[in-house]
This record gives sequence, C-alpha cells and structure tokens, in this order.
Amino acid sequence: MAQGEKPYRVYRGGRVKGRVPTLPKPDRAARRTDRKPPRFKGPGPKPQAPKGKPNWRRRILIGLLVFFVLVLVWGVASYLALRSGAKEANERLPDSAKAALVPQDGLMLSNPSVILLLGTDHSSRIRTRTGFQRADSIMLLRTDPGKGRLNYLSIPRDLRVNVPGHGFDKINVAYQLGGPSLAIRTIRSFTDVEVNHVVVVDFDAFTEVIDKVGGVDIDVPAPILSNKFDCPYATQARCDRWQGWRFAKGKQHMDGQRARVYARIRENKLNPAESDITRTERQQAVIQALLSKLTSPGVLLKMPFVGDDVMKPLTTDLSAGELIQLGLVKKRSGNERRCRLGGTPSFGGYLQPDEEARRTLAAFMGRSAPQPPLPGSVFGSGCPNP
Repeated sequence: MAQGEKPYRVYRGGRVKGRVPTLPKPDRAARRTDRKPPRFKGPGPKPQAPKGKPNWRRRILIGLLVFFVLVLVWGVASYLALRSGAKEANERLPDSAKAALVPQDGLMLSNPSVILLLGTDHSSRIRTRTGFQRADSIMLLRTDPGKGRLNYLSIPRDLRVNVPGHGFDKINVAYQLGGPSLAIRTIRSFTDVEVNHVVVVDFDAFTEVIDKVGGVDIDVPAPILSNKFDCPYATQARCDRWQGWRFAKGKQHMDGQRARVYARIRENKLNPAESDITRTERQQAVIQALLSKLTSPGVLLKMPFVGDDVMKPLTTDLSAGELIQLGLVKKRSGNERRCRLGGTPSFGGYLQPDEEARRTLAAFMGRSAPQPPLPGSVFGSGCPNP
C-alpha cells in the first residue's frame, strides 16, 4: 500500500465491490490483547458506591439505650407485681397490730429496724380449731445498715413470760389469745425491744414460695434422723416401717417441702442433746436462706412473674417499697449474727428465762459483744457463733 493511501475505500451511495484492506494477523492479535473488555451498560441496578466504616459509637449508644429501656420496663413490672401482693398482705393484718408497732425512724436503707417474724403452722386447721393459732416460730430480725449487719434472735415458744392482761404463760400463747397485736406487746414487754414491723408467715404456703423461687441452699451442721411426723408415704404400713426424715451433713439444696420439714424437726435421734432450741436455729437457717434467694439475680429476673406469689403466705405491714429496701439491706450486709433466748426447763413444759437473756438481748441490739451460751447449757441464752 502506497504511502499516504488509506486502508479503506471511500464510497458514496451504495456498496463498492472489492475487499476492504485490513491489518495483518499479527497486528490484529496484538491490538485485541491491548484493549480492555467492554463494560456492560445494559439494564439492571446501578452500581453502589463503596460503604464507609461502621459507626460503632452510634451502635453502642443505641444498644445501651435499648438495654436501659428494657431494665426500666422490667423494674416497673416487678414493682407492680410486688405491690399488688404487698397490698393484699397489708389488708390481712388487723389494725390493732399496726397500732402496736413503733413507727420506723427514717428509711430502712439508712436506719436500724426491728422486724418480728411469726410463723404459724397447720393453717388449714386454724380456721376451725382455735387451739392451733399459737405461733409455731418466733423470731426478731434487726437490720443495721450502718454496720452492714443483720441480727437474728430466736425466741423459744415455751418461754414463760407475762402476757399483758392474761398473766404468766408460754410466749406463743399470746398469738392465740390476741393475734399479732398481743404477740407484739408481749415481746416488747419481755425484751424491751421496740418492734417496727411484723411479718406473719403461713408455713403451709411458705412451702410453695420456696418452690416458686427454685428452692434454697442450706448448710446442715450435723447428720439428722428426725422423729416421725408428716410421713411422706401413702399407706400406714409403709409409714410404720419408715424411720423418719434424714439429712446429711453439709450444704444441700432443698425444695419447699424438705425445707419446711427441716425447720420443724424437734428431735434428732443421732444427737439426743438437741432440743426445741436447736430447732429455732434451723428455722433461722431456712429464713436466712430464703432471704438470700429472694435477693439473688435469678429471682429478681423472675420477679414480674412471682412477685405476687411471694407475698401470698405473708401478713405484714411492710409496703412494697419497704420490702425492696429490706432486700437491698440484705444484699449489702456482709455480716450476720445469730442469737437465741433460752432458759431452764421447769414443770409443765415451761422454760424459765435465764440470767443470760439480758446480755443476749444487748448483743442482739448491738450494744455489747456477743457471747456464746454457757458451757453445758443445752437451753441457755446466747449467740452460738459470735
């Protein structure tokens, strides 16, 4: 092809016969490899711009906000469930009992408070037989938020005291004669301790509460083979062969029935030295274990569903807010002191108060150092584990 001559023919109006000159094959192959593949611009979604880095700060703030809202909703639902049950429990307490109480000085979160715990058993028979209205368990609980301590004081039901207006008798008779009102006045008269709140526990329904919260953990100090009561078998023949309730030594998980049985054992065949005084120590252990379970995170998460049920076995003046304060005080307390009142056995099954009772009461109120019962004193007053 001559210099200056184009590799194609120019034509006008129609096709010109002849072959159009092209590049040689080596040159065509080289030019095909140099070219980039054409981009398809047909129909379809437009290509998106590349995304930037995720805004983790914003995501964390949104997550925290959602968590805060869930906690708030859960807390409100728990409080409403607890308030509903507390309102019914307040209505069950007679006005005379509320009048016998000494008003609380400030909030329970920051001021000491004394709570009287009265346990009644065989509640199904109470409505038809007044002889079963005696308090089966009597205990004082003193909170001391300033020192981070809870003090328990068990009072034997056979202790001989002056029942106001009725003379000397066993202390648990006061509940039978005048309900929680007379029980409060009797205990205040004997101990000189002002009672700020009262809780009456129905032990039959108490079993259901322990089951609702998933049971309690109790450390049994020594093996137990109890006397026969509340046989778990259906036939009399099987109950005759049954030896009694057994508890091994050590920490163990108990459901409602087993915890109730443990609190009611009066006789240990493996240790004849145990008595009704030892039984009060077991009751302390059960109540302490339940308080710990009620303030545990697992139960707090279930509170919207069990808050009303927790209050069913209780008759009390405590409001929902005060119950929450009590739970917080229990949670913050790092020290617990267990004491008991006792005496000398006498005719008629009475316990005559001993000289150590006043010293034990002073230790319970935090006015003196705790002292254990006198050596060899099975029924004596004192703080076994000071």
